[in-house]
Amino acid sequence: MKQKPVFSIITITYNAEKHIRRTIESIIRQSYSGIEYIIVDGKSTDHTIDIINSYRNFISCFVCEPDEGLYDAMNKGLLNATGDYIWFLNAGDSLYSTDTVEKLSHALPSSFPDILYGDTAIINEAGTFLYLRHLRPPEKLSWKSFRMGMTVCHQSFIVKREIAPLFDLTYKFSSDFDWCIRCMKETDSIFNTGQILSNYMKGGLTSSHHKESLKERYAIMQKYYGRITTFIMHIRFLFRYLKNK
Repeated sequence: MKQKPVFSIITITYNAEKHIRRTIESIIRQSYSGIEYIIVDGKSTDHTIDIINSYRNFISCFVCEPDEGLYDAMNKGLLNATGDYIWFLNAGDSLYSTDTVEKLSHALPSSFPDILYGDTAIINEAGTFLYLRHLRPPEKLSWKSFRMGMTVCHQSFIVKREIAPLFDLTYKFSSDFDWCIRCMKETDSIFNTGQILSNYMKGGLTSSHHKESLKERYAIMQKYYGRITTFIMHIRFLFRYLKNK
């Protein structure tokens, strides 16, 4: 009988009273029991902490203290995780359906790949489905795939804890892009689940700092793919953007 892996799902919050309840409930209503749920809050000043405390019996670990930004908080989540896999799902985001983790577990080969990935649905602030993410995950994913941009949304990118590094805090808005590439460079064991794994709420830190995020991503791409490839790919990104417009 195949062993059931434990998924450490990590949520980062700060003044997220409008959206945190949806995220928490999407996790605690899962039909799969092997979930370790971790919330890291940056000492919210609204009612976020009160809402989290109302679900305290369902939360494995709750860290509430000031941090140095999103990726510092994500590192705290990583350091507190004890499960087989790491899965980041931030306030406002949610798992796609109540049986998402169960279906994912059944789909896994017995070897338990190092990285699991899937598709992402985009939702609005009310939680209403808008569309599937325009940049679709490739059939086969490798670290070179991110030359085309972040082809897999971070919320649908799941990594074995034993290979997951800490986030590089020199990046303020795109360290998840760098983190995913570093994870993929560590392994060839990457599994396409063929499933929609998460609902991603349109907006967020990267969207609100779009220009700064693009600059960081350009620098990250240069680091891994070189100057010439990065320049050529951004010409392609421009044409893709104009076509979508």
